[in-house]
Parts: sequence; structure tokens; C-alpha cells
Amino acid sequence: MSSRLKRTGFITIFLLPTFIFFALFTLYPIAKGIQISFFDWSGRTKDMDFIGIQNFLDLFSDPIIWTAIKNDYFLVVGKVLGIMLLATVFAVSVTRLRVVGRNIFRVIFFIPNVISVVVIGVLFRFVYNPNLGFINSFLSLFTDNPVQIAWLGSEKLAMWSLLWPSIWAGIGFYMILLIAAILSIPTELYEAADLDGATQSQQFWSLTLPLIWEQMKVSILHIVMTTLNGSFIIVWIMTEGGPDNSTQVMGSYLYQMGFRQYHMGYAAAIGVLILVLSLITTMTLQKLLSKNTTELA
Repeated sequence: MSSRLKRTGFITIFLLPTFIFFALFTLYPIAKGIQISFFDWSGRTKDMDFIGIQNFLDLFSDPIIWTAIKNDYFLVVGKVLGIMLLATVFAVSVTRLRVVGRNIFRVIFFIPNVISVVVIGVLFRFVYNPNLGFINSFLSLFTDNPVQIAWLGSEKLAMWSLLWPSIWAGIGFYMILLIAAILSIPTELYEAADLDGATQSQQFWSLTLPLIWEQMKVSILHIVMTTLNGSFIIVWIMTEGGPDNSTQVMGSYLYQMGFRQYHMGYAAAIGVLILVLSLITTMTLQKLLSKNTTELA
């Protein structure tokens, strides 16, 4: 047996279990979901009526799905801007600016990442409570009468109220990634920049940012994908899609239609829509973020 054939067999042996798990728990559910989307099925019986693309036609005439798509992309844009801005500021602060207690700040900002999203959702439901919540209690210190704003009960405020805990929960993870990227930059480059008289701001824009761009790009794509596919949890815990479906995202609407109203075929069509929009968004972002990474000599 040739060495090349042995090498191929060795690699195949190690890849095969991973591929089997991937096919079983990823590819098969996707294929099954696409199949179910062409049927009218409650999910509780064996009877499945084939209706072709009717579920998809119903999607385009459903005003709630358009609200859900808008809310998903509102969270995408808000989380990308908020998380990346704050994570970059904190990462630069604890590496390049040498702030006092930087190790303590690393731990503090990473704490939300070790807390369950369910716990975060429940915590912020109390924070936003109109009668006992921290925010209204704090604002009441500056007014003559108690502030009783229904943060999660207002159609205008609810999505903004969901955005802030989503940003808070994600800062630490991406800060750690950016810290690792910054620390991988040779200190000789910064020493040369200091000798040339470059300020901290100039060093950031001309040196740090180009050299960590690849990590920032990966972080942005990860935020987008996890938001489009994972916003359901915090939305459902905090608002269950209300008030009046104003905070529905595609994931929460899928859950409501499939496991509350038992329209499993329609829910599967929503799942296909999530898949398609995720792929389109990812490919579009890869084009927009295709700036070449600066490589070290």
C-alpha cells in the first residue's frame, strides 16, 4: 500500500465520525425541514397534506413575518455596531493603554458569557420591571413622581430594550478574541511607531486595526449568524414576541407557529426562510468585508 493511500485512509478514519454526526444532526434536519415545508401538517398526527409552495406564498402575505425579519436585522445591525465598538475599545484599553486593573476588567466583561442566556433574560425582565425595576427606580431619583415606564410593554421601546442586554451579553467573548489578536502583534512594531512619533490614535488606525481586521471580520460574521439563528431565546424569555407581535423575530415566530399553534409545515417554511436569509446575508457580508488582511513580513 502506497504512503499516499495510507495517508488518505488515516485522514478518512478520523473525518468519518465527524461527518456522520454532521450529516445526522445538521444535514438531515435541514433536508427534513425543507421537506416538511411543502406540507400542511400539525406535527401531532401522521397525516401530512402536500400543498407545494403554499406555505411560502403565505409567508409573503403574512405581516408578522415582515415584522420578524425587520426585528432580526435591527438586532443584527445594533449588535454588530454595539458589540464591535465596545469590544474593540475595551480590548485596546486593556492591552495598549495599560489601564489600571486591566485583568479585573477582563474578568468583569467576560462574566456575562458564562451566564445562561435564560438567566440573562430573566434578570433583565426584573431590571425593566415598571414598578420594581432598577431603571425606573434610578430614573425616579431625578423626578418628583415615580417613573413607571413599561419598557417591555411598549411597542416603541420593547425592541430597544431587548437590544441592550443582547449587546451586554456578547461584549466579553469578542473582547477576548480581539485581545488575543492584539497581543499577537509584535511589540517591535509599536516601538518603531513610538520612535516615529505616532500617537496612540495613529497607531490604532494605521497599525492595530489593519492587523486585527481578519479577527474583526470573523467576529462580525459570527455575530450576524448567531443573531439570525439565536435571538429566539432572549426574545421569548423577555417578551414572548409581544406586545402585539412587535418583538417577534423569525426564530420566536417559528416556535409560536410550530409548537403553540401547531402549524408545523408553516413553521418549517419559516425555518427555510431563516436558512436562506442567513446564507444571503453571510455571502453579502463576506463581499463587503473582503478587504485584504495585512500580513506580517
